[in-house]
Amino acid sequence: MADADASLPALADAVASIVREAAAMAFARWHTAFARWEKAPGEPVCEVDLDVDTLLHRRLSALVPDAGWLSEETADNPQRLARRRVWVVDPIDGTRDYIRGRPGWCVSVALVEDGRPVIGVLDAPARDEVWRAVAGGGTTRNGARIIAGGRMALAGARAPVDALPKADRDLVAVEKPNSIALRIAMIAADRADLVATLRWGNEWDIAAAVLLASEAGASVSDALGAPLLFNKPDPRAYGVLVSVAGIHAAAVERLATRARAAIG
Repeated sequence: MADADASLPALADAVASIVREAAAMAFARWHTAFARWEKAPGEPVCEVDLDVDTLLHRRLSALVPDAGWLSEETADNPQRLARRRVWVVDPIDGTRDYIRGRPGWCVSVALVEDGRPVIGVLDAPARDEVWRAVAGGGTTRNGARIIAGGRMALAGARAPVDALPKADRDLVAVEKPNSIALRIAMIAADRADLVATLRWGNEWDIAAAVLLASEAGASVSDALGAPLLFNKPDPRAYGVLVSVAGIHAAAVERLATRARAAIG
């Protein structure tokens, strides 16, 4: 990994403080009565998502005024494409768990520069976890440095899933928080070895988490093994594949055929 920009750790401190404020607000309203609805079938949202988004937009935009904005809960503004730096935000990643009173949710914030995340923060107050990464500076969980595992064989790899498909029953299912960001963070902390999706996904779901994983020594790509880029005109990628480094090539080989068939 490259050496960290000297200004990034101080900026990351400020970002983490803002994210902590937003997470505390969400945590205070967890298990209370709040409005909730579906943006589209199977896509829950609640008023707390929007309130957290408003707080983050105001505070982060004041912190870095020249940065664009890309968030799940804000109408996309194409002016972000002209900015070198962009905030990529999911106010509550894992809204389904939040609404159901389960702890598998977090506030996810990344600062992207020239298409790559350079600061990533996940704050999961219901799990008492704060994850941070700075490009070139490693990853921490609750202030302690963490490193991804060293598994070299795909068989036996731990995957945070509800159930394993027949073709993947040589893997081992482990705890699955609703937040995909937290599932990816599990790899950074050596609590899992592989997270893979075979669907179109949004940048705000993964931008902070993939920096956490890569700075902890994990490997990151889309479902076909290509690098992930952020702040694209269409802020999506087909699938995400995050794994410990020693099994990434084997995981790409296993999933790429399925991905190509799904894409058509």
